[in-house]
Amino acid sequence: MHPTDQEILTMAQIPRQREEAFSMLVEKYRQRLYWHLRKMVIIHEDADDLLQNTFIKVWKNLGNFRGDSALFTWLYRIATNEALNHLNKKRTELLNSFDDLESVMSGQLDEDPLFNGDEIQKRLQKSILTLPDKQRLVFNMKYFDEMKYEEMAEILNTSVGALKASYFHAVRKIEALIDKELF
Repeated sequence: MHPTDQEILTMAQIPRQREEAFSMLVEKYRQRLYWHLRKMVIIHEDADDLLQNTFIKVWKNLGNFRGDSALFTWLYRIATNEALNHLNKKRTELLNSFDDLESVMSGQLDEDPLFNGDEIQKRLQKSILTLPDKQRLVFNMKYFDEMKYEEMAEILNTSVGALKASYFHAVRKIEALIDKELF
């Protein structure tokens, strides 16, 4: 059984227990954060690298965590920023190319030996890739992670109303793309 976030944070304040607390934190959140990142960047290696970067930032800043938000929220915010920065960097690298990032990621999804979904799941993932980053993020957090809008608002530092609108538009775009492909 995992310790509570408060237990982890209390241990992290004690110098000789900080590493153990961090290990507990990693164990508790590694998988959730990995899949959050993976849905954004598609490629396992990229998600893995971003997860490491996330935990490096967490390690460096754990002593500065003020508790203004839940630990989970803080971790997701760091991971989300890592993913968005990564996608922006990839777009910049492709600036002089005829390819756009979404097409590249869609092609990588086709070639990904770790993707174990069926054709319908692959179509859904490709449709999600056509969304702007923020809409894709909101859709993934709501649809796959089943987060409440209030949690998402805290993580993304935006209003519940804006998130509901983003999710609504994302769903409509995905439905239209899937309908277009089916007929």
